[in-house]
Amino acid sequence: MKAAVVEAFDRPPRYTEFADPLAGDGEAVVQVTAAGLHQIVRALAGGRHYGSSGVLPFVPGVDGVGRLADGRRVYFGAARPPFGTFAELSITRPWMCVPLPEALDDATAAALANPAMSSRAALMRARFVAGESVFILGATGVAGRLAVQVARRMGARHVTAAGRNPRALAGLGALGADTVISLAQDEAALLDACRAAIAEAKADVVLDYLWGRPAEVLLQAMARTGLSHTAPRVRYVQIGNMAGATIELAAAALRSSGLELLGSGFGSASLEDLIKAVGEVFAEAAVQPFEIAVKALRLAEIGQAWDATENGSRLVFAP
Repeated sequence: MKAAVVEAFDRPPRYTEFADPLAGDGEAVVQVTAAGLHQIVRALAGGRHYGSSGVLPFVPGVDGVGRLADGRRVYFGAARPPFGTFAELSITRPWMCVPLPEALDDATAAALANPAMSSRAALMRARFVAGESVFILGATGVAGRLAVQVARRMGARHVTAAGRNPRALAGLGALGADTVISLAQDEAALLDACRAAIAEAKADVVLDYLWGRPAEVLLQAMARTGLSHTAPRVRYVQIGNMAGATIELAAAALRSSGLELLGSGFGSASLEDLIKAVGEVFAEAAVQPFEIAVKALRLAEIGQAWDATENGSRLVFAP
């Protein structure tokens, strides 16, 4: 079969021939029709993700849309290396398949599933309930913009959205954000803005797609001074690390606040929960579409498009 193949961690995948997958017990071969280029796909292909096995070569891609042998159109998660979803054929397990509503086309479903699932699964992990307030750090990328929409649809009382892209930031109000904060301002102003937003909205849950220095500033904003206060409980969910893999965390930031640090991703959330979150996203999208820009390309273009910046659109490749 034709596939995008990762042959080295320091260069883009190459469009070439790869062995066809053969289904074992409890597996199913899928004819792939679309697969999204998510941040996790790039990280795994570069050997930078904690889920990387370090074994080459392999086909990248963690999920996709396709048809099973009986003709059913499904979203599916890739089940067994070295077979990812950037290929004509992939392999999965039946419980990792979600039937697709007719109202949702293949490219949109492939683009939507992973980034929308990231916020829905994170809110589930934080045990979010309708009426609570959500602070989104990194809200101007594809996943962050979807997080604003997901939080609002799940009943968030107030959504604070912080991001760097001024054009995307300006459009977040229309997606459901009540307060927007620019991460491009100097740190003193950013710290003041975060403190003011937290004081106004009483943030219950933080969804963090950035980590790094923006997370350090936000955590500093949550720290309290004095001995006479009772800190509110805040569930801080770490999802991505686009701004840095590590942070410096002062001990007092934890002791002086009601902060609970959580992670949401492969390993901290079960695959069953992640698949469940995708199914719920699709059900909502079939009734009321999410706003997401999709750019569809042929899989043969993978080498040229691999390092393209997101620019508000999710790249989807079709064999």
